[in-house]
Amino acid sequence: MFIKDLKKCKEIISGDNAILRELLNPLKEKVKLRYSLAHAKVKPGEITRPHKLKSSEIYYIIQGSGEMYIDNKKKKVSKEQLIYIPPKSIQKIKNIGKKDLIFLCIVDPAWKQKDEEVI
Repeated sequence: MFIKDLKKCKEIISGDNAILRELLNPLKEKVKLRYSLAHAKVKPGEITRPHKLKSSEIYYIIQGSGEMYIDNKKKKVSKEQLIYIPPKSIQKIKNIGKKDLIFLCIVDPAWKQKDEEVI
């Protein structure tokens, strides 16, 4: 049985400037999965740096509201919405709310630093 507590995951500032806690990465833990899972936070008024991944990515909004930018498109996003980000798409997200924008990041295949480019 594999159980992990979010509060015990090290908080880092990711390359795109989000506050990140990596929950699960099969390249670092003994689990048989293809994908990785992280918990991300963007403070009110902040925006992540443009970046792209070789892999596909999904954001699932847990709290707050934002503007999602994928390539040349922009859409408002909010709690309980899922965003699919195709591989190699330039992406960023802006918190347009008054509280933290919190979301899960699922990367498939699993996230590797060498597969991400901050622009």
